[in-house]
Amino acid sequence: MGGCVALPEITAVTFDLWQTLLLDNRELGLTRSNARLEGVGRVLAAWGEQVGAERISEAYWECYRQCVAIREGLLDVSFPEQIGIFVENISPGLARRLPQDALAEITRVYADSFLDYPPPAHADALAALQSVKDMGLRIGLISNTGMTPGTTFRTYLANTGMLDYFDTLTFSDEVKMSKPAEGIFLMTLRSLDAAPGRTVHVGDSIRNDVAGARQCGLMTVWITGFSERDDPSDPATEPDETVDGLGEVAPAIARLCRRA
Repeated sequence: MGGCVALPEITAVTFDLWQTLLLDNRELGLTRSNARLEGVGRVLAAWGEQVGAERISEAYWECYRQCVAIREGLLDVSFPEQIGIFVENISPGLARRLPQDALAEITRVYADSFLDYPPPAHADALAALQSVKDMGLRIGLISNTGMTPGTTFRTYLANTGMLDYFDTLTFSDEVKMSKPAEGIFLMTLRSLDAAPGRTVHVGDSIRNDVAGARQCGLMTVWITGFSERDDPSDPATEPDETVDGLGEVAPAIARLCRRA
């Protein structure tokens, strides 16, 4: 596989996280959600707040819907703001009534459920990252965080051996923007000191990763299997390379290097 040392036109690669470097599924996601709900119920009971499990569950899913609506507008909430939305949905004024120690414990339980029930890293994740690093390219991560904060993802990446490969990490809850917003791509490129036309973005989502990156002028590698192109003739959603799995990403980037 050819490297990029003699082809400086491409200088950086950015990766998506969900369903790209890690592989999550509905069962694991529900297990994490149940762990959050049970843990929060225990914390509230310990601080004298008797709240039924059904009420906590309703508040959690209402929080989820509110946060999704915000992300659909290409924005995001910080993790403390997400916790505040959740707690206020349990009972208006509850966030003000609870001591800071109780809110801190709710925050910990909410975040740590991801580490208690982590999705597996893709089997080819480390090899793919090493291959890109061996090409002499800078590497960034751009991730919408969902119900888990960027701080927890850093721990996950360290636990799986991926963290040290990245020159910069951009998490939507920390920058309060979500893919496919142009801003979240461009701020990552500034951190990498990389130009859009010299950067390749890798991800599974047509909307978030392919269309989002292309609108900013990045080249794209689309990993199939998790989303589909609604209109195959639409140039806005046409990736520069299409692969069936993460193990095929490094050769695809090498092909883009040679074309560059």
